[in-house]
Amino acid sequence: METIGADLEVMRRQPLADDHVAALRQISETVEYAAGDMVADVGDLMDRFVYVLDGEIEVVNPYTGERWVESTLGPTQFMGDIAFLNEGSVMTLPMRAAKATRTLEASRPKMLQLMSDIPELSDHVITVFSARRRAQFEQNRSTIKLIGADRDAKVQRVASFLARNRIPFQSFDMDNPDQETARLCDLSSHKPSVIYAKDHVVEDPCPRKVARLLGLDLNVEQGLDYDVLIVGGGPAGVAAAVYAGAEGLSALVVEDIAIGGQAGTSSRIENYMGFPTGISGADLVYRGQIQAMKFGTRFAMPRRVEALEKRADGTFCATLDGGDIVCAKAILVATGVQYRKLPLEGREDFEGAGVFYAATEMEARFCSKKPVAIIGGGNSAGQAAMYLSRAAHHVHILIRGNSLADSMSSYLRDRLEADPKVTIHYGTQVASMSGDNWLSHICLETADGPEEMECGGLFIMVGAAPNTGWLSDLVDLDDKGFVKTGEMVAQPSPFQTSAEGIYAVGDVRAGSVKRVASSVGEGSVVMSAIWNHVHASPAD
Repeated sequence: METIGADLEVMRRQPLADDHVAALRQISETVEYAAGDMVADVGDLMDRFVYVLDGEIEVVNPYTGERWVESTLGPTQFMGDIAFLNEGSVMTLPMRAAKATRTLEASRPKMLQLMSDIPELSDHVITVFSARRRAQFEQNRSTIKLIGADRDAKVQRVASFLARNRIPFQSFDMDNPDQETARLCDLSSHKPSVIYAKDHVVEDPCPRKVARLLGLDLNVEQGLDYDVLIVGGGPAGVAAAVYAGAEGLSALVVEDIAIGGQAGTSSRIENYMGFPTGISGADLVYRGQIQAMKFGTRFAMPRRVEALEKRADGTFCATLDGGDIVCAKAILVATGVQYRKLPLEGREDFEGAGVFYAATEMEARFCSKKPVAIIGGGNSAGQAAMYLSRAAHHVHILIRGNSLADSMSSYLRDRLEADPKVTIHYGTQVASMSGDNWLSHICLETADGPEEMECGGLFIMVGAAPNTGWLSDLVDLDDKGFVKTGEMVAQPSPFQTSAEGIYAVGDVRAGSVKRVASSVGEGSVVMSAIWNHVHASPAD
């Protein structure tokens, strides 16, 4: 199955072409470091491109001060990873000159412009950046350390946020007897915690606090006026972000959970063209995010738009959680749908402690070797069942009706019915749940009467509802809350809403086909209409 990053062989030293180095010299200054000097520390803005001319740069373990990995950066190599593309991102690994070192250093704006001017250079840099991020992710190299995620819902939400956004971190079980765990437990007063850098224990941890430390939140100092504000970072929103940047529009994507949206929770998509061996939804959309950042589109997360207003000059201003206001000439609604929180007895007590709305590697790890249950019969539920069956003791799919959803792909239905580790229960509903600190049992209502089932994880994937409450009655919705589009006569676009300048794509749009491919297509196509709107003269 396809994953993030290219083959890790690209991590080997592959010099830039001589003409690329010559071009880099034109925008850079030469910097010299003595042995032991810090080139970049944890928390420093990743605002410059560092190319090594002579010497050696090593990754430092901030807890011991020693070299952290065997491989180092030497002549012809450059520093940084994929976060370099997103304005505001910060270093998560400290870098130090292992000996006298001389570098070429270019500011991020100048380097991004050079990459735009020279596609071959861009390809080289982005390929190495992607592979480097993959290596960090797979080798667990990070100064972000989580302790007790299996015991604390807050720490678990941070873990899910980091994992779904492909941000490397290390997770520790508080019961492990090793020296590293003991030291971290002493630092965190033996409580489930999030630790950043050497000794920064994040108080009352949440995804947004961690995002601020990583530079993923909105950078207010860079200005908050754009050509287009894209609300939602699923397949439709990220596809639109790619084309917005490619068309020269200044764009900001605001996402309240993780890039990938609901599709990001799909562990394996096998019917998306171009990926015959399948690809996870998170990896598919992550690739799109990299493309969008290459073209200059910015991302802010986890941020939520709470209200929207149209001002007298025709611009739209969105109020975000926390009070920041972002203005743009056009709005693209790509907020998709979210699973309903079913009114089940005990549900709130176990959210983050056995009740989940996504089936990613993180949730699978929490449910390893336990029986799990999935409520839902659509594609997402089917993909989750196939994925979880590899880690869970057994997977039970609970269907209220007498058949799987018509929307489930035939290949998934066939696999589920053939998998001995998956059982489909028709005419079955969850009545309540119980457990000590973590979900352990669910009570079912079946055609044969009440039944109790052992369950270490309950995945709710049913009753998707559109995220449209923030639109403040500016656009027409259907009776289910989906955005109506294609009814504007003055500006004919299938994605135009009833409000000029506001467009909608993907699952949130009334009448849309609920498929990743169609969402990507809509997000790609809508930008031509938005470009025309942004560049229309007032007289038009």
